[in-house]
Amino acid sequence: MKIRYKKKRLRINFLIVIAWGILFVLTAFFISQRRWTDYVNIVLFFFYTINFIYEYKNQYLTIADDTITKNLLFQTKKMNLNEIIQVKNFAGDYILKTSQKELIINTQIINPDSLIDLNAVLEQLELPPDRTPFARAV
Repeated sequence: MKIRYKKKRLRINFLIVIAWGILFVLTAFFISQRRWTDYVNIVLFFFYTINFIYEYKNQYLTIADDTITKNLLFQTKKMNLNEIIQVKNFAGDYILKTSQKELIINTQIINPDSLIDLNAVLEQLELPPDRTPFARAV
């Protein structure tokens, strides 16, 4: 199961790619004298393009085979669901803790439909009531 980014985030990243692409075309074809900043535009265009493609293809989180994976461009954070001992809800973020690791999930950038799926997965973890943000006061 993939936990998807909000469409707004993907659209904004796509607009950034288009803006850097326009600067790349302008500097590559219409400027005769090159400056060092022209090469920065080219590098940023390629970086943002690769980042957008990666985020669009892999999305934010992947939950499969009892693992949760946070997909980042230069690093991937993975955690086994059965090793999670605590789930905290702090400032709109979920902090998943094991005895050795911590994984922070930013819920502000998650698609609302995917957030429902993520909550369902986290509720299925068999944690004591004081270890989960979903516990309700009686």
